Amino acid sequence: MSRDLRRYARQTQARLLVGLFTLVYLLGVGLIYIFYGKAPALMALLCLLAALAPVAIVIVILALINWIVKRANPD
Repeated sequence: MSRDLRRYARQTQARLLVGLFTLVYLLGVGLIYIFYGKAPALMALLCLLAALAPVAIVIVILALINWIVKRANPD
């Protein structure tokens, strides 16, 4: 059994982020749907996805930079 604590921390952070976004999207949009109806819930989902787009772009760019650096340094 490996004791790679960095990998464990990375996995834990990823799981926490997935849980956060799941709660925000399902609970938030679900409550809007219950209280206000279908059209406002779809608009809320659209707004949440639009707000997530810049974050996703930054994450993809950082992952690409990380991949390039790892390829350049074979250590």
